[in-house]
Formats: sequence, structure tokens, C-alpha cells
Amino acid sequence: MSATFLQPFLAYTTPKATTFTLDTESTYDWEAEEWSIPINFVVSQVVKLGKQPVQFGLGARYWAGTPDGGPDGWGARFQVTFLFPK
Repeated sequence: MSATFLQPFLAYTTPKATTFTLDTESTYDWEAEEWSIPINFVVSQVVKLGKQPVQFGLGARYWAGTPDGGPDGWGARFQVTFLFPK
């Protein structure tokens, strides 16, 4: 498979460590000449569990473009990221 992956994003973090992110994780398949274009909006928050900082995120995904038989419509995203600052 010959493909190109693009992930442009725009993020804003508040002083209270809440982040609003808009991005796409687009893939172009050069052999099939088709795009997969999910658009994601995620809101995340950094909290401490004991001494461990953790980021929790919840968001929505919309498939703006997809090949035949690919995903379509709306979806949800939940993420947990463990942070290890120096």
C-alpha cells in the first residue's frame, strides 16, 4: 500500500490545564486514489491521581470523507494519557 498520512491540528490550553483540540487524521491511498478524512474535536483535562499527572479526554469524530465500505457518520473518542514530567 502506498499512502500519505496528514495530521494537522489546532489546540488551545487554558491556565487550568483544559485543552480544546480540533484535528484530522487524514490518509490518502495513492493506489485506490481515495481519502479517509475523520475530523476530531476533543476536550481534555490534566488531573493528578495521587502524585501521577494524568490527562483525560473526551471527544467527537465525524467522517468527512471515506472510501466505499469505510466508516461514516459520527463517533466518540475517550483517551487516557499518563504524563511523566521531569
